[in-house]
Amino acid sequence: MPDIVLTTLNARYIHCAFGLRYLMANLRQLQPRAQILEFDIHQRVVDVAERILSREPKIVGISVYIWNVAEATQLVATLKRLRPELVVVVGGPEVSHEVEQQQIGRDADYVITGEGDLVFAELCRTLLEQPPRRSAVQGESDDTATVAPRVIHASPPTFDQLALPCELYTDEDIAHRVIYVEASRGCPFECEFCLSSLDVPVRNVPLDKFLPAMQSLLDRGALQFKFVDRTFNLNIQLSATILEFFLERYRPGLFLHFEMIPDRLPSALRNRIEKFPPGALQFEVGIQTFNERVAESISRRQNNAKVEENLRWLREKTGVHVHADLIVGLPGEDLNSFAAGFDRLVGLKPQEIQVGLLKRLRGTPIVRHDKEWLMVYSPHPPYEILRTKVIDFFTMQRLRRFARYWDLVANSGNFFEATRLILGGLNGAEVNSSALPSGSPFWSFLRFSDWLYAETKQTHGIALERLRSLIARYLTEEMDLAPGEIAQLLRHEREVPRTTPRRQAKHLARG
Repeated sequence: MPDIVLTTLNARYIHCAFGLRYLMANLRQLQPRAQILEFDIHQRVVDVAERILSREPKIVGISVYIWNVAEATQLVATLKRLRPELVVVVGGPEVSHEVEQQQIGRDADYVITGEGDLVFAELCRTLLEQPPRRSAVQGESDDTATVAPRVIHASPPTFDQLALPCELYTDEDIAHRVIYVEASRGCPFECEFCLSSLDVPVRNVPLDKFLPAMQSLLDRGALQFKFVDRTFNLNIQLSATILEFFLERYRPGLFLHFEMIPDRLPSALRNRIEKFPPGALQFEVGIQTFNERVAESISRRQNNAKVEENLRWLREKTGVHVHADLIVGLPGEDLNSFAAGFDRLVGLKPQEIQVGLLKRLRGTPIVRHDKEWLMVYSPHPPYEILRTKVIDFFTMQRLRRFARYWDLVANSGNFFEATRLILGGLNGAEVNSSALPSGSPFWSFLRFSDWLYAETKQTHGIALERLRSLIARYLTEEMDLAPGEIAQLLRHEREVPRTTPRRQAKHLARG
């Protein structure tokens, strides 16, 4: 039985817990005494607790994120009720700030804030050498205190201090799950809505350490890599070398996901990017807003003209799958401003546009705008914006549904041609219909979104065939398009051969 259990609740089975593997790798001599147990948020907390307690550990380390904090809070409370002597340590982004305001921080024995790769190992060594006792409350006598403060603030480690966790991916992980890797940590930008703005300094993994780890994964059959670097193309020489490494080792099915700075694609990167075959690369680019006044107010630096040039180049000259992000509800951005930004982005033709509602992440300075812009957020994870001074609650709800339906219809790749028709024929043949709105993609899709919600009163649990039928009804009844042509069009919106991840493959097949 392990002395240490490392655990978390992933959003889905397909996601590997990258942070747990870093913790395990850096336990070093304690590794034989530790075990990773992964669960997902759809499992019952009491069943998760049973699995953990059946291992009879002395220490349980739990990674806490915005998507699992509710379940993790229940888990910690359950573990402590069943085994009060069990030492529970929590860490991760969600408990790295505002600890005193969170029940999970009060219930756990220890909270590690920041990057706990090394600090967790030190704490475990100390606890296993001495009988663990709950930390003293401030003001109590020293004889009741444990060997460490209850809240431990970890300083960012450098990569020469860290063991990389790549060898801890199992054969099952490689065969069935997303393989996460990183070539750097930190972010030099100060966007006020983002936790990464607090991660300084930027640190790069030495290439003589990183590339052999990637080679080992490739040799074991890994084909899909998701880089978690917040700014992969910040260091051009580093990113160019990594791209060249994978390009030289390309084989069918290789898929690389990077988060890229959208206005930074110099020739050193372009020369390599354009050599990859279609479908091999996915770039996640955070546009967030095209409103320069709003961007300035939240300390976001972005050259929009360069963004447009780079996105056009990616779509016209490469086979990169572009996933672009926009945020609803930023301080000072009203509905018309967001609509204009959405239309501008649609015109640049990224394969996917993720419309996300602003979240008040713990520790981020976005809260400084609360008073001026009357920002109201949900008190529950993921702490999404409910209303602002310029977007009321009911409009925000419409936009929430817009985002969900856009993902179901446009991003999914299941209704490529139907989406073009809903948007008024943008990027395709013009649709002659007096029922069309003004031609704006945003207002056209919002009209569809409002109609779809009126028909279904739901945003989740809509079966694919029912959605197909509803789209057909909208196109024929609301847009006056020929039923026969629509029926034929929807019959041809079918699965495509899967040479890359399914969603990307659908977009790839349709250009």
